Amino acid sequence: MAWFKKEKIAITKKVKVPEGLWVKCNSCKEIIYRKEVDKNLKVCPKCNYHFRISAMERISLLIDENSFVEIGENLVSKDPLNFKDHTTYKDRLGEYQKKTGSRDAVLTGTALIGNHTVMLVVLNFEFMGGSMGSVVGEKFVMAAEKAAEYGLPLISVASSGGARMHEGIISLMQMAKTSASIARFKKIRKPYISILADPTFGGVSASFAMLGDIIIAEPKSLIGFAGPRVIEQTIKQQLPENFQTAEFLIQHGMIDMIVSRKELKQTLIKILSLTTGNENSD
Repeated sequence: MAWFKKEKIAITKKVKVPEGLWVKCNSCKEIIYRKEVDKNLKVCPKCNYHFRISAMERISLLIDENSFVEIGENLVSKDPLNFKDHTTYKDRLGEYQKKTGSRDAVLTGTALIGNHTVMLVVLNFEFMGGSMGSVVGEKFVMAAEKAAEYGLPLISVASSGGARMHEGIISLMQMAKTSASIARFKKIRKPYISILADPTFGGVSASFAMLGDIIIAEPKSLIGFAGPRVIEQTIKQQLPENFQTAEFLIQHGMIDMIVSRKELKQTLIKILSLTTGNENSD
């Protein structure tokens, strides 16, 4: 009889998976073992998508071991507007300083790349989206001036959402300030190499990031000024496929080359050897 019929109940045993063991690729959406991604320099082994990395990770990938000497490390942003939204600007700065171990969104200093002495400026997207405020602008100018003084090539790595709204017009002034410093630097006839990582937008792309003598981008990086949604709403037209990607920009002559993260250091060594001579290279 149906009253006495036993129903089979599936018993599922929950298996605890440690957090952070797997990572989802933003491009191909594959779930990948995190250690496999880390071993591959944080590049997706399935589709070659380049995950964002911190400024210190970037520096360690580019330079000869233990050769980085930081400058301007004590500069800290002020709060000229007494800015407050959900929290105060001062509290937000403190939060990101604690989270990243850096005072602001950029690291600057000298380093060796293939035994070539260079000046590095590396933005850190983990610090308020790599936004450019007074400290980022000041440290870039300091680096450019030191590079000009000592006759060093200048290399910047951009990864930023743009100007930092918390500092208002002061953040926008950094666009002119950094651009002017590059114009002065170019008088010494040393190369300025600009590397664009995902994403590079706003006031950073509209200033020093696109002023390099040689502009290099990582594959599939998003690069532009305003976001695609804003552009579409403004011009009332649908944008082309892959608009604002590194691949789209190189087809339209906006950048010089796309270089995979694994090949970036060797590419820089070749460029430095060609533009500064072979006397310091291996």
